[in-house]
Amino acid sequence: MPIEFTHVPGKTHPADSTVPFFYDFAETATKLSLVEDIGFQKIVVDDPAGLLTNMDIAAQALSRTSSLEVVLAHWAGVIEPTVAARQLAALDAESGGRLSLRMLSEPLSDDDAEARPVGHTVVWQRIDEYLVLLKRLWSNDRPFDHEGAFYSVRSGYVPRKGPHGADMTIRMGGQSGTALRVAGRHADVFELTPGSLDEIRQLMERVRSAAAEHGRAGKLRFALPVRIRSEDNAACQKAVEIAGPPAQVALALLPYAALGIQEFMIVGVDRPREIATAGREVIALLRNSVARREADAPQPEAFASRVVRETRAAG
Repeated sequence: MPIEFTHVPGKTHPADSTVPFFYDFAETATKLSLVEDIGFQKIVVDDPAGLLTNMDIAAQALSRTSSLEVVLAHWAGVIEPTVAARQLAALDAESGGRLSLRMLSEPLSDDDAEARPVGHTVVWQRIDEYLVLLKRLWSNDRPFDHEGAFYSVRSGYVPRKGPHGADMTIRMGGQSGTALRVAGRHADVFELTPGSLDEIRQLMERVRSAAAEHGRAGKLRFALPVRIRSEDNAACQKAVEIAGPPAQVALALLPYAALGIQEFMIVGVDRPREIATAGREVIALLRNSVARREADAPQPEAFASRVVRETRAAG
């Protein structure tokens, strides 16, 4: 089971901790090269300035890297589906298929609120319709019309498709039944909520059940956000936050890999030295440990049982 790592940038300017990772692209380009070379496969672009800024940053990040996948934070309702579909397809094409979409839930705008009650279910219904439209626009070979609860499209068509067409990777998360139903229909990667092993296992089962309703249970991959803290800040640890020497961090992640989690979204390693340490030691150690234990216990159930036993013994 190959393990992938995604870098989730934080705020790291030495003179001002509120300045985001992408504040200065001359400096960021150096860190992007390090992130790519050290063993990360993906990087999240989620700038506080919003969607349009994110798309510009994504374009710059893709142009300055050769293999790194950019995970673009995206919201329904900020721009029209036809415009978004063209821009995203163009980015994906220019990068050779290295773009994926991280769909986030956001409240409806004030204009929408005047027309209908704003609520959790409505937000997810709009996301659902938005994704249906994006996929149609990325795949149809002729213009089409659409009249839905949130969007009206006339002669919708994207002439320049991305390399993956309607199969661009969609990432989603959530815990409510409504969120899981939409994710079950659309998500290729489900971003889990940090928690105990049992809580995460239960959420994975709920997501698979939602995906099974659309014949997609076997198509989902799971990603887990993990915040790595330095040993100096270990006392401030929260759920699924890891602190300690690299070997200890790698060992702490093994039980989650045994659950079937194939991607770890690493938060808290933004400075060059932290990125390098995470890559050379944590990432390499975890990958080697997973490969070695899978070779010793090739059946997934045996691998999971062995990891749990060894982790308990070490703790």
